[in-house]
Amino acid sequence: MSFYLAETPTLEAVATEDERVLAQDLQARVAEAVQQAESQTPVCEAAKEQQQAQDRLERLRAAERALSRHAKESRERVAETSEKALENLVEAAASGKKLEFKKLDEVAAAEAQIRMLGQAIERLAEHLIPRAQIASLREEAHALEARARALERIAQERAKKVLEQLRGAVSAEMVLPVDMSKGVAGALLARAAGLKRLAVQISENADRIESSYRDRRVPA
Repeated sequence: MSFYLAETPTLEAVATEDERVLAQDLQARVAEAVQQAESQTPVCEAAKEQQQAQDRLERLRAAERALSRHAKESRERVAETSEKALENLVEAAASGKKLEFKKLDEVAAAEAQIRMLGQAIERLAEHLIPRAQIASLREEAHALEARARALERIAQERAKKVLEQLRGAVSAEMVLPVDMSKGVAGALLARAAGLKRLAVQISENADRIESSYRDRRVPA
């Protein structure tokens, strides 16, 4: 390392002058710190709650799809059965036979079932799924914030450790500014900031969906 202090009063000490090795080592240390953050109890609990909310949303969406398929198949069967029942009535009346209304009773029962299916689909689409989606987004934002806080704590701990190790140099020079932004702590803080921004976006999306849901429920 060579420098001329009169021309470059700002010095930068690096672990190695090989930029490739330096970048690889930095990435490895950041990845290790991120894994440490992910294993912390608050982060694990938030991730578990997020997964539960996401699983419920997926189950409700799957239920909507299944009910919609069933309703479609039922409508097709009712249409076919109704047509056959009408043909049988016409043929029976034309031939003077006794009129049978058993098929029509089956059609009426099937139509009642279709109406019930429609009500269930409507409840899912207009209430259960929107509420579950809002809850899922809230939990996702909460999980991101928990990860961000964990990364910030780890970065803070690393910064304190670095400053303690620099006390000897500070004693000799009196004042020694330290820029943590280019090291592991800085990378962790940058990642935490990104997670916070994403959490805000997701939370705002949840707000919009919730506002729209409430507006639909307000009578005109």
